[in-house]
Amino acid sequence: MKKLLLAIALAVVTGISANAQFGVIGGWTNSNATVDSNWKPDTKSMSLYHLGVAYKIKMGPVFSAQPELSYQVKGAIVQDAASNLSTRGGYVELGLGMQLGVDLLVFRPFFVFEPFIGYQVYGNEDLQLVSSVSSTPLSFSSVGNSLNDAKNKFEGGFGIGGGVELLNHFQISVQWFKNIGQLYDGGKFKDSASALSDLKNVKNYSGVKITIGMFF
Repeated sequence: MKKLLLAIALAVVTGISANAQFGVIGGWTNSNATVDSNWKPDTKSMSLYHLGVAYKIKMGPVFSAQPELSYQVKGAIVQDAASNLSTRGGYVELGLGMQLGVDLLVFRPFFVFEPFIGYQVYGNEDLQLVSSVSSTPLSFSSVGNSLNDAKNKFEGGFGIGGGVELLNHFQISVQWFKNIGQLYDGGKFKDSASALSDLKNVKNYSGVKITIGMFF
């Protein structure tokens, strides 16, 4: 019985290995943030980047799994007449891409759904308050530090989109992604400045990313 189970396990591993490819990925990320309150500031997106590695496993005629480990940089600008917040974070992110597509020999168009989790390893929070006297932006490092401490470091969300694979080795895909939850934990603010009172309502990043991959 043990030999039979070992043989089955070996056959499964061999079958997966024969239909698996390692790859490198990278591309452009455009992210933004929204505000869930009566406060209606202007929000602007940031154009940033992502890069990493992937492992594509063909699991049938139309289904493939593609786990990815990447470094994702996301950010946004939130501003009103009194303040200007620039927020940026770099995340180590693990995604599990699930692809549905038909192999047409030369190319394979596919639909992709990708849940992900991540942790912020780099953050830059810059809040500038506009002086009522000179209208000159004044930057307060203590407020920026408070925002960085209050920022939710763990992230989770999903992406949805599509792409095309060429000659079984090159991929290009476009995804809309959304992080779930709030960007800041308002209960962790260490600064009592009124400028922070509405920031607890800033929702986490969302946006679009374009990814190019090469598989071997």
